[in-house]
Amino acid sequence: MSVHDPDLAAIQEVRDQVARAVEAQQRWATFSQAQVDAVIDAMAGAAAKEAEALARLAVEETGYGNVPDKIRKNLFAAEDLHRAIRPMKTVGIVREDKENSIIEVAEPVGVVAAIIPTTNPTSTAIYKVLISLKAGNAVVLSPHPNAKRCICATADVLTRAALKAGAPEGLIGCLTNVTQQATQELMRHRRIGVILSTGGTGIVRAAYSSGKPAFGVGPGNVPAYIERTANVKKAVADIIAGKTFDNGVLCSAEQAIVCEEPLRAAVLQELRQQNAHWLGAEEAEKLGRFLIRPDSFLVNPKAVGKFAPVLAEMAGFKVPPQTRVLVAELSGVGREYPLSAEKLSPVLAFYTVKNWQEGVERCNQLLRFGGMGHTIAIHSQNDAVIREFGQRVKAFRIIVNSAASLGSVGYSTRLFPSMTLGCGALGGNITSDNIGPQHLFNLKRIAYEARPVEHTALGSYLASVGAISTRSAPTPAPAPSATLSSRPPSPAPKGAAPAPPSAPVAVPAGALPDRHTIARVVERFLAQKGVPKGSGASESAPPISAQGSAQSLSPAAPAAGQNVPMPRVADFVSEADVRTALERGEKIFISPRSIVTPSARELGEDRAVFVETAPPAPAARGGE
Repeated sequence: MSVHDPDLAAIQEVRDQVARAVEAQQRWATFSQAQVDAVIDAMAGAAAKEAEALARLAVEETGYGNVPDKIRKNLFAAEDLHRAIRPMKTVGIVREDKENSIIEVAEPVGVVAAIIPTTNPTSTAIYKVLISLKAGNAVVLSPHPNAKRCICATADVLTRAALKAGAPEGLIGCLTNVTQQATQELMRHRRIGVILSTGGTGIVRAAYSSGKPAFGVGPGNVPAYIERTANVKKAVADIIAGKTFDNGVLCSAEQAIVCEEPLRAAVLQELRQQNAHWLGAEEAEKLGRFLIRPDSFLVNPKAVGKFAPVLAEMAGFKVPPQTRVLVAELSGVGREYPLSAEKLSPVLAFYTVKNWQEGVERCNQLLRFGGMGHTIAIHSQNDAVIREFGQRVKAFRIIVNSAASLGSVGYSTRLFPSMTLGCGALGGNITSDNIGPQHLFNLKRIAYEARPVEHTALGSYLASVGAISTRSAPTPAPAPSATLSSRPPSPAPKGAAPAPPSAPVAVPAGALPDRHTIARVVERFLAQKGVPKGSGASESAPPISAQGSAQSLSPAAPAAGQNVPMPRVADFVSEADVRTALERGEKIFISPRSIVTPSARELGEDRAVFVETAPPAPAARGGE
């Protein structure tokens, strides 16, 4: 194989650029917030200064869109986006939650692989470089082959400004050997932290299948709904403005008008007055056949971003030269209606519905046919309908009384300024957000203790309150067994003197006390608290597990004619016992003699776990 093989050369360039980006990002990660912001300021200023030159280069190279609108898009990325991200904290400690004692620390993802489309090449490059570097990352751009020159020129403008402001060399890369293999190599490179993919369905799917975290944006088949209370003149003006912006190449541009029946005549009249051309059946058929490829059902690249008169002529018919948009009335949605799909050109489908409920269904049909989760617009003065409509439609950006294409990106709304619009799970994306720097770093969370951890071993607890001495005792440890014996202790020899009530009970170091020891401790503890001595609690207490915890009980109902059994009352209850009882759906029986830890009492009383048993009457205690 020749050493000049283009695929090998492209793959090697990817590896070299990523290696430089990794090294540069490691130095970039040491920059302070002020230093990072100074570099971002310099790049944004340079991009704004070159906005027109880059726009002209993009139109010249791709043939898509128009220069004035591409200038506006470049300035949107360089100025509007810059204003939004300027105050963001993205270095070191970015947030401190004093109430919950949590500190959040930004951690860059490393190197961003940025896939740049041919429809919005220079503005998307500016946007992705700014948000990547703001988040503390390096970035390598992979241009669309048909927009390589203008994208690399944009990267060069930003690189020169960044270096002049003190950024490390290699922080911004742009592939010049653009092949499918090179893009795949970039997305799968082990040192890539995340992929920002904007473009067609194929490249977005490739990003998600690369094995790397990815933010992908797919197609948008955006409906614009005109409800019966809408301001018709403004609604039509907004829809045409959104559809014709940069000749319709934005994925959030309107693709169809869905109009309520009472306004149909007024909307049609307003469309004509605003230089829309209503297509006849033959014209609509010709345009659909030319615009949408029948084999792949994708837009014909030759038709993308063309002015309406040019597009009509390419399809085989003529319209007045002042025509701004072509409108075709359709009766359905799907492959048998080619113009119901995303068109990336100044062409609109038109539907009539009886009411807003039927409008929701028609809009969702359009979204399901290629725009799930993306964007929708509604024109209405009825706030109740707007709210209900927004809850029912399958889109994550509902633009109210504005152009969908400009509202969705945050130009005419207060949404976050972005050229990458997530479509959420509905659209197969990881997020429904407008992507910004906040998505390109991870957060470390330093969390301080807010509630002391309970140490539930019985021996440790009793030792902590001074009831048990953990010094070594001369008496031998009990014989090993699976669990401590729950049998009552053997009675003391007749005439033997009882242990002094104030003396601590000795337990071998590291051993758990047996039941006899626990009973003696409980008797002493209760005596100190002034609780009368009785046999009810100690005689009916539940077994103690190897961890010294109480066993909660849920006594079964007695059979007819049987005596009701006395509940077994816990000697000691920890928080762990309460949680176990909650899991099993059981109750814990306690008496005034039971030892209940503070945290166990709080949790148990809150969840109604405890059943308090009254102390037995003196006559029922029996002799002692």
